[in-house]
Amino acid sequence: MSNNSHSDSTRRDFLKGVAVVAGGMALTGRVGNALASTLPVSRPLPAAPTLADQIGLELYTVRDLTAKDYIGTLEKVAAIGYKEIEPAGGYANLSPKEFRAQLDRLGLKVPSTHSGVTIGPDTDVEQQLVGFQIMGIEYASLDQPRPAGGQQGRGRGGGRPSTPTSPAAQRQQLAQFIRASAQPRAADDVKQEAARYNKFGKLAQKFGIKLLIHNHTVEFIPCKDSDQLPYSILLAETDPSLVVFQMDIGWASVAGQNPIQLFQQHPGRFVLWHVKDAACLKSLPPTSDQGARMAEARLVPLGLGDIDYGEIFKYANVAGMKHFAIEQDTAADWGDSIAAARVSYEHMKALLTGAA
Repeated sequence: MSNNSHSDSTRRDFLKGVAVVAGGMALTGRVGNALASTLPVSRPLPAAPTLADQIGLELYTVRDLTAKDYIGTLEKVAAIGYKEIEPAGGYANLSPKEFRAQLDRLGLKVPSTHSGVTIGPDTDVEQQLVGFQIMGIEYASLDQPRPAGGQQGRGRGGGRPSTPTSPAAQRQQLAQFIRASAQPRAADDVKQEAARYNKFGKLAQKFGIKLLIHNHTVEFIPCKDSDQLPYSILLAETDPSLVVFQMDIGWASVAGQNPIQLFQQHPGRFVLWHVKDAACLKSLPPTSDQGARMAEARLVPLGLGDIDYGEIFKYANVAGMKHFAIEQDTAADWGDSIAAARVSYEHMKALLTGAA
């Protein structure tokens, strides 16, 4: 075949291809729309949620404001960008349905609470748990009953008292808590506490709720009749299917503990975190005086202290962490608790998105 014949054949094939394409384009105009309507529409998949999308705030941080205007404070918290909250001073005297409605309006969730299950008869506890279900709570503290005519104490299980609003009164409250709790405990007393968690945890399980154990520094004072730490006993004696641990990383660090090592020693137990920063770790009293360490801790907004949360968050999966809440107990004393909460949020957001 000559080069000219080959060229003519190639040209004819090309023109046939153009005709087919043109015909197809014309066909599309007549019947293509009907065909396309039968095909699945390709849409971009939504981005997978990340920890940066669920930053929570422990409302104890802004208790000076919630005591005066609970819902107005929630509006400010949501405006900062927080997506989860952890109550620590009740529920604004609203019914569970009313409180849930406010959360939905503001785009907030409440996975855990420190206004938790108050110990009592099973029927009373179940009534509380029904309300928690309505609000969407999955994890709750276990609180001692409020003394007759008095305020609820800051229980070992994480319960919070009625809230003083002035910084001076808050400091006095912390001092009272330390005096009452910074004492060595008997190992059997701690085991009995674990048994209470298991008992009421079994009741909570019927409602899809687990109890939480929160720490300060005093859980790391050795028992008076053994060299065991109360925290270690609670980890050993509680049922993981009923009870989770809320590691207050700030207080654990102030106590001289290594949170990452605890995660590695007890993987999966630390489902909840309190993310708290302290600017004092190198100058605290010796670990033999946990009360003094807690009293002298200088708590600051996240990112202004000594705790390396960039490293700690690398171990979130080891810990089993599902939810975390920023907390600064002294935010009001710092000057402006909402401003402090905003500083903490912005630092956490930058840390989790790689912008820090």
